[in-house]
Amino acid sequence: MGLLSWIIIGALAGWIGSKIMGMDAEMGGMANILVGILGGVVGGWIMSAIGKTGVQGFSIWSFLVALLGSCVCLFIYKAIRK
Repeated sequence: MGLLSWIIIGALAGWIGSKIMGMDAEMGGMANILVGILGGVVGGWIMSAIGKTGVQGFSIWSFLVALLGSCVCLFIYKAIRK
């Protein structure tokens, strides 16, 4: 997956993840992209741990995996911050 795909999926997954976790007002565009890319890595790791495929190319499945990972990352961030 190319760099541009990582940025696009990361931005969307990070933004929607921050909306789901109620943190959208605290985050900017760059933070959404970084959380989404990190979420793709974390989501891919979670999926491989349960025997499923992770992020593979530019697809809905990759987006959902990145979204799952983004929500996990933001949940951990909120737990540590409190």
